[in-house]
Amino acid sequence: MSTTTATRTAAPARTLACSVTGAAVVALDGTVLTLAQPELQRDLHTGVAQVQWTGTGYLIAVASLLVLAGRLGDRHGHHRVFALGSLGFAAVSAAIALAPDIGTVVLLRVLQGICGALLQPATLGMLRTTCPPDRLTGPLALRTGAIGLAAAAGPLLGGALVSAYGWRAVFLLGVPPTLAAGLLALTVRGPRRAEGPPRARAGGDPLGALLLAASLGLLVHGLVTLPHPGAGGRAAVTLAASAAAALALVRHERRAADPLLPPALLGSRPVAAGLGALLAASAALFGTLFVLTYFLQETQRLDPLDTALRLLPLAALMVGGAALCPPLTRRFGPRTVAFAGGALLTGGVLVLARLDTDAGAVATGTGAALLGAGFVTLMVTATAAVVRHAPEAHAGVAGGLQQTAMNTGPALGTATAALLLALVPAGGFVPARGAALPVLALLAALTLPAALALPAATGGRGPGTRRSAAHRALRPFCVRS
Repeated sequence: MSTTTATRTAAPARTLACSVTGAAVVALDGTVLTLAQPELQRDLHTGVAQVQWTGTGYLIAVASLLVLAGRLGDRHGHHRVFALGSLGFAAVSAAIALAPDIGTVVLLRVLQGICGALLQPATLGMLRTTCPPDRLTGPLALRTGAIGLAAAAGPLLGGALVSAYGWRAVFLLGVPPTLAAGLLALTVRGPRRAEGPPRARAGGDPLGALLLAASLGLLVHGLVTLPHPGAGGRAAVTLAASAAAALALVRHERRAADPLLPPALLGSRPVAAGLGALLAASAALFGTLFVLTYFLQETQRLDPLDTALRLLPLAALMVGGAALCPPLTRRFGPRTVAFAGGALLTGGVLVLARLDTDAGAVATGTGAALLGAGFVTLMVTATAAVVRHAPEAHAGVAGGLQQTAMNTGPALGTATAALLLALVPAGGFVPARGAALPVLALLAALTLPAALALPAATGGRGPGTRRSAAHRALRPFCVRS
């Protein structure tokens, strides 16, 4: 093998390793922190409200900056932005483990959210600019499987670390992989970017970035605040402010010479359909898990480990289903596969909506398995549609929008579930007696029309793409992964 061929093979291999590691660490961080919060509260002698901001502050920072971070990747190189985000994530994680008080922890979690926003869109942008569009499904499926595995391992690993070493060990967990991934990304020379118009290279769209950040940040804050007792009025004002910022953004983007959200991207039917499917699917999944967790622990009195075991089929189907998505998509096409995923997800929510106080492990496991199979199918297929049909010059923005949908959806689903649980208190946390899961099933069903708007077949290339000789040389790697 020549030096040139070896370099072409090594670069995408390193890119895939960075993408998978970055996505998995972010997923792991979200699941292990939940178990660390009670211990953190006791150790730092603080209240529940302050501890909740360790999650809320991070979420708002991430949601506000994902698209802007993707735009930075499009302009300056996804590998560079990924390296900056990963190394920053590692440094801030280590600093949180040494934090002396809750105020410092919250501030550092916001900084960690900024770093997370930098690396998340780049995990998709790097793949889009390295692999040909029609060979993206395999790498994306591997990335999704790693996310599922990390999310499944998070509660068990987090519980073990907190029990043995305390809450600070949870934050140290992410330091080695993000440090290694960041350093590895610095060794990869990203593909050359096409030169844009002079104004685009110099000016950008700072007002659009500010309006988008304000709209998304206020939206997430309003959704997180909405279920809290007595916070309805404050949440309504926050959501109204988010809507006003969104309207101002739409008006500004129509007039901007170099808009943050390119019309070529938002006008793509597969991109819009994929984003809609991801938003609805993630909202339905996380809203359902919110209800189900309280049902298993508060009504059926299961401990956290038994609860995790009841939900194990969800994680197993997410990991195993990711490997089946590429061949199914090649055989039946994105539209059919995504529609089947939406049907499985909706069916899973409906099965769980029938659970009563005496529901056993089989009924719960069946619903959880349908949730996992449906969600992973939609996630791989819809993400592939968003990334593949985005012009290569806007791969980072597309990745930012995909990550925005995946971060906003859980906040929307959890807020919806919590609000419905409060409005129908007679049912308690029993799914069969409440209204939360039936409404979430309707939300899951919105993925079906979105799936029908996806392409029927995988043939062809996304808009604005040009398959270069280097891309053709990378094709065997992308097939194997």
